[in-house]
Amino acid sequence: MTATLTERYIDATVRSLRPQLQDDVREELATSIADAVEARVEQGEPAEDAERAVLNGLGDPGVLAAGYADRPLFLIGPRYFMTWWRLLKLLLWIVPLSVMAAVALGLAISNAPSGQIIGSAVGVGISVIVHLCFWVTLVFFVLERVGTDPVPTWTVDQLPEPRENSASLSTLVGSLVFLGASIAAVLWDRFRGFVFVDGDIIPVLHPGLWPVWMLIFLVIVLAEGGVALAVFRQRRWTAVTASVNTLLAVVFATVTVWLLSTGQLINPELLATIAQHGGEDFHYADLQSADEGGIFRILAVLLGAGIIAACAWDAVDGWRQTRRSAAGRVTG
Repeated sequence: MTATLTERYIDATVRSLRPQLQDDVREELATSIADAVEARVEQGEPAEDAERAVLNGLGDPGVLAAGYADRPLFLIGPRYFMTWWRLLKLLLWIVPLSVMAAVALGLAISNAPSGQIIGSAVGVGISVIVHLCFWVTLVFFVLERVGTDPVPTWTVDQLPEPRENSASLSTLVGSLVFLGASIAAVLWDRFRGFVFVDGDIIPVLHPGLWPVWMLIFLVIVLAEGGVALAVFRQRRWTAVTASVNTLLAVVFATVTVWLLSTGQLINPELLATIAQHGGEDFHYADLQSADEGGIFRILAVLLGAGIIAACAWDAVDGWRQTRRSAAGRVTG
């Protein structure tokens, strides 16, 4: 069901408040908005126009929430504070992690020691965070004092869309379908094959993974399915489900990257076939990248980085959903 402007406005206002404040503020806002809209309607104004006028008059829900929470907006000043805060949060989520990942990936490809990779990535990440905070704040500091352009007026058209319920049936089905497809792909690779050479099947995954490592993979997948079912039954994420989800992500990433780094994940016969059919161009490119361990090592580093990134996002997303559930932010 599509949320009304009033419901979206109230949700945007209370989502940053402490959980113990949210119900009271929600009730108070709903009552005051309804009364104000009713008063305008009694004066002959259309209900839709009256609702928009009342909400526009209340202003940015972030500023209104700050008043309810008694949070002073003095770092930059109320005129630019919310714009500064939203931009800084967005940049801090994206830029440092992207730069750290790029530095770590580049050093890993160049065969640098693990200590150097970690130290350089962390050092660059800290430097990027400091520079972001300083320069973004400096820009808004200057704007606050010398800027002549008015701040754009907030309207209800800027309200965020209601968030999708992470415990919905569609999310559960999507998760189970993905996990089932993963198992099916592994079984297909083993018994039917994705790669054929002269009529023979060449599995992509190392045959030595069977049966022990594949049993571990199956346990992890079934456990992920159990987490998805638990979230659906409880209608929300909890610290327990997020913790289990994080543990499974760490175990999967650790095992997979270790197998990859020790040459036990990808079938060596497949790699030999690729090298054999690659011709002179392949061998020349492999020779040119000898200092980095060759083409296959570079591809292994990229694959490992992708696995770590996917598992990290899965773990972080579970805690994000838990935080939203705890704060009463998930909308139906």
